[in-house]
Amino acid sequence: MTGTQPTRARDNYEVVVVGGGAAGLSAALVLGRSRRRTLVVDAGEPRNAPAAHLQGYLTRDGMPPAGFLAAGREEIARYGVELVRDRAVDAARDPAGEFDVRLAGGRSVHARRLVIATGLRDELPPVAGLAERFGRDVLHCPYCHGWEVRDRAFGVLATTPMSVHQALMVSQWSKDVTLFLHRVTEEELSDQDLRRLAAAGVAVVPGEVTELVVEDDRLTGVRLADGMAHDRQVLFVAPRAVPRTGLLEKLGAELEETPFGSYPVIDATGLTTVPGVWAAGNASGFAEQVVNAAGLGYRAGATINGDLLMTDLDALVEAREGSVRV
Repeated sequence: MTGTQPTRARDNYEVVVVGGGAAGLSAALVLGRSRRRTLVVDAGEPRNAPAAHLQGYLTRDGMPPAGFLAAGREEIARYGVELVRDRAVDAARDPAGEFDVRLAGGRSVHARRLVIATGLRDELPPVAGLAERFGRDVLHCPYCHGWEVRDRAFGVLATTPMSVHQALMVSQWSKDVTLFLHRVTEEELSDQDLRRLAAAGVAVVPGEVTELVVEDDRLTGVRLADGMAHDRQVLFVAPRAVPRTGLLEKLGAELEETPFGSYPVIDATGLTTVPGVWAAGNASGFAEQVVNAAGLGYRAGATINGDLLMTDLDALVEAREGSVRV
């Protein structure tokens, strides 16, 4: 794919935003209000789709994620932002420093600047019944769901020794917490881990978890490989985060390894190491909640508008000074 092919005028945009979640829609809203011709490409795969509600977002606390996104799409449409339900499968930077983006449906679009807000997907441990309950009574974030399940019998399924931190955190919402070590050995826990778990009143149970016990469409416990079932009403687990960095890699963005996956190197505005390409939301980091993602999208959108404005003004200055010299 090259940037030298002719592009139809209607497929020329100042900014293309890849990803229609909180970050992408927020960036698009700022750009639309700045009178920038903007396209949002949305594959329709929000990370928080399994959840019934989003929490902790001031004035939107308890709102269904689908309703939140629908409201965002309505808002960007008021400012002339276009949205297409499609997947961006390729992107390349042309000799002029602008971008061609190819969509799965066959359409190609051209943009002066890109926002990559493709997020990530959660990869759950292969425990029978876990995926079916995810977002209901199998949870990953106490800030997202802790209040709603407070004071119930919590379990925490260890995926790495870092799961100790999750067990300690959720003890803020319940005093009945059990850490199931699963495939983590007791020897992998530090003395400090064990002291903190004891201080928090968290029970530690060794042995692999093989399945969840569900009755009347409710989690009632977890079963270990030895056949023993432990009564629990809620199970916290830390999924493996798989960042959707395909487009960033195609564009040559520098990535850095973190304990939570490989993410782009960015500055304070979300600008990647590729000039003209910004990353926002969970495309830029694992821990961004919806409210954080929206803020990062806003910052990227405002920065891009200023960048385009100054680029165009500098071009005008150069053209005027050139004509005077002639």
